[in-house]
Order: sequence, then structure tokens, then C-alpha cells
Amino acid sequence: MIEANDLSKSYGPIEALRGVSFSVRPGEIVGLLGPNGAGKSTLIKILTGYLQPDRGSAVVDGLDVLTQRLLVQQRIGYLPENTPLYPDLSVQAYLKLMADLRSIPPADQPALISAAVRAAGLQDHLTRPIGQLSKGFRQRVGIAQAILHRPRLLILDEPTIGLDPTQIVEIRGLIRRLAQHSTVLFSTHILPEVEALCDRVIILMNGQVRADARLADLAQSGGDVLLVLQEEAPAAAAALQALPGVAKVRAERDGGRYPAFRLTPRQVNGQAADLGPAVFDLARQRGWPVRELRHERRTLETIFNELATQA
Repeated sequence: MIEANDLSKSYGPIEALRGVSFSVRPGEIVGLLGPNGAGKSTLIKILTGYLQPDRGSAVVDGLDVLTQRLLVQQRIGYLPENTPLYPDLSVQAYLKLMADLRSIPPADQPALISAAVRAAGLQDHLTRPIGQLSKGFRQRVGIAQAILHRPRLLILDEPTIGLDPTQIVEIRGLIRRLAQHSTVLFSTHILPEVEALCDRVIILMNGQVRADARLADLAQSGGDVLLVLQEEAPAAAAALQALPGVAKVRAERDGGRYPAFRLTPRQVNGQAADLGPAVFDLARQRGWPVRELRHERRTLETIFNELATQA
């Protein structure tokens, strides 16, 4: 659905994007994650045809964004970070205006508007002026206009920013329902948003892709390894530190009693080696009395902080 290749964009001396490449398959929900200023909004503006890159190419649903911009925009539903709404219009009048702007035939408009209203949960607010709605419901109106033409790709830029916890849960549920019919790419700097909604994450830092993987794979691969021994083993820490790929070894006490060693792998381009087999082989060779050997599951916050430290 999306093929981005070597996308770069600068604003004067500031490099917003530096050689960004990735792909998104049809039907995926992908979180575009990164701190403020990472380049997320710039990337989205390029993918939606609102901004020209300095270098690189982007293809959406088989169409070149640079040379077939209008055709691409017909296939995209876009919710920008600051939704352009008209506060004096009613919800119904606004959606009718958006249907006209999208050149939806008048005969098709009632059914499409009705479907978008039901999907966004706006049935009880059709006649209310948008300016009188809560921020959460204004976001729903923005999403309704984005799905009005039944797009194949839905791009959401910070869809829950500024919402209260109840509104955030409601918008998350709405995005899950929309993903049953559209590919979804949404940008955020809020880690729980990605964990709650996505199977896959693309992490941008300083305008570059620092990680691109399924959340389950990120959590399981390259995390700390904890080795717990039944009794003390002389020079164990030094031997573990000498293993290839080990960045750091920390001595601990598991349960306050058993000697334990936490091994952190070196990170290379956001990836880390699996230290488990090497630790097991070393323990067997040295005859250490192993009580437990396990991988420590990494959270998205841990992964994000690791990448930020390397940035």
C-alpha cells in the first residue's frame, strides 16, 4: 500500500528527513512513532501529496505520489494534527461540503455520509454546530470526513492529542473498527497509543528510520538476558563480559539470595544479538550451577529510550 524510498527533506539548514525508506502492506495498522521534531508530520505531508521531497520517491496503492498526486489523494483519507473544521457549520452540513469537495456524486452522498456518521458515532450530533462539540467529538468529525469516500489508506496525524483519557479510549476503538476496511498509518509520540493499537511500529529519530518491526519481535529480540546461579561462580562476571555482543554485565541478587547476572546486548542499527545461546554454552563449559536463564521482555518504552540514547 505504501512504498517509500530514500525520502529526504530539508527546511533550510534543518534536515527533517534523511533517506527514509519503508513499506506498508495492505490491511496493516502501523504506528509512526518518534519524539517531537523527528520528521513524522513532514513524512505524512509527503505521502499525502502536500509537500515535495528534496530526494526520493513514494508510491501509494501503486500510484506515484509525485506525478499522480490527485489520484493518490482520492485513495487516501487524511486527518491532520489540527483538523480543519468549520465551527459554524453543523456536522451534517460539514460532511455534505466535504462530499462536494471530493466530487462524490449527489446520488451517492446520502449513503456514504450515513456510513461515515455511524462509523464515527455521530448519529446524535448531526444538527449541532461543530463549534459546540467537545474536542473528542470534533476529532470524530475529522475522522468522519477522512473516511467519507471509503479510502483504501487512512493516515492519521496525532489523532488523540489533547483528548482526555475517556476520549482517547473511544478514538482507539474507532480506529480499530476502521482498520477492518482500510490500511491505517498513524503518527504519534505517545507510546501507549502504539502498544494499544499496532502490531507494527516504525520509529523515526532525527529524520531517520531507527526501527521498523513488529512489536512482538522488538520485545522478544535483543533484550537483556538474566542468568541466575544456584551458588557463587568465581570470575563469572568477567567471563560473561568477554562474550561477543555483550555491552554490559551487572551483578545482582535474585530474590535477595541467588547470584545473578544481567547481560545487556550491544545495539547496532536498532538490532541486538540474542545472547541466550552463548550464555548457555559458557555456563555448560564452566560447570556453573544454573538455576535460571531467561530473556527479559523489553517494553516499547525501553526500546524507544535505547534508540534515543544512541541518536
